[in-house]
Amino acid sequence: METQAFYFSPYVPLISNLVRYLIFAGLAFLIVYKLFSNEFYKNKIQSRFAQKKDFLREIKHSILSTLVFGIIGFGFIYSSLGEYSQIYATMSDFPLWWLPVSGFLVLVIQDTYFYWMHKTIHSPKLFKRIHRIHHQSINPSPWAAYSFHFVEAILEAVIIPITLFIIPVHPFVILAVTFISFWFSVYGHLGFEITPKWFRSSFLFEIMNTSVYHNLHHAKFKGNYGLYFRFWDRIMNTENPDYVKEFDRIQENRFEKNVSYILNLDSIHQK
Repeated sequence: METQAFYFSPYVPLISNLVRYLIFAGLAFLIVYKLFSNEFYKNKIQSRFAQKKDFLREIKHSILSTLVFGIIGFGFIYSSLGEYSQIYATMSDFPLWWLPVSGFLVLVIQDTYFYWMHKTIHSPKLFKRIHRIHHQSINPSPWAAYSFHFVEAILEAVIIPITLFIIPVHPFVILAVTFISFWFSVYGHLGFEITPKWFRSSFLFEIMNTSVYHNLHHAKFKGNYGLYFRFWDRIMNTENPDYVKEFDRIQENRFEKNVSYILNLDSIHQK
C-alpha cells in the first residue's frame, strides 16, 4: 500500500524529472568540465568556455522546465486522459519484438515532431518570445539540456503523451525513451564531442545527430533542427553545410594530432 501511495503521488513526475536532470547533467558536467577537463580539452567543439553565470542561468531555467514536465506528466497519468491511451501493462499483450519496434517508432515520431516544432519557433516572432532563452547558451553546457521558456517546455513535453494515443507502448518503452531523449539532450549540449573513432566511418554517422551537430545550431542559430536523426534536415536542406567538415576537424584533433596536442598543452602549462 505504501508503494502504491508513493507511485500515485503527484510529486513523482516532478521529482523523477528533477533527479534525472541533476544526476545526468551534473555527472556530465563534473566529468567533462571538472574532473577530466585536461583529458577532454581536445574534444572541445568551441574554443571558448561558458562562464559561471551561463551555468546558473541554464540551471534556473532547466529546473523551471522540470516543473512544467512534472505537471504535464501528472496531468496525463492521473487524469482520465490516460484511460484512452494505448499503454499496455501486460507484456504478453504484444509480441516481444514489438518492444524495440515501438520504441524506435516513438523516437521517429518524436524526432519528426521536434524538427517541425523547433523550426517553427525559429521564426522571428516566436524566436524572440519563446526560443531566445534557450539560445542564450551560444556555447551550451550539459546544464542547458532543459533550459527553456515555459511555453517551449510545454511544446517539448506534449509529444510523448500524444504518441501514446497513436501506437501501443509498454511502460518500459516509455521509460527507455525518456532516458534516451534526455541523454541526447545532455550529449547535444555537452560542448564536447565524445563519439568513438569508428563512428565516423559507420552508417550511424549518416543518420544520427552528434554533439557537434547540435552545437553548430547553437553557434549559428539556424539549421540542424533535428533531435535524434539527420533525416529531416537533409530532406528539407536545413543541415549546416559545414557540419561534416567541422566534425572531421574535431575528430582530427582527437585522434590524429595527439602528440602535437600534448606538446601544446605542456607548453601552455609551462607558461
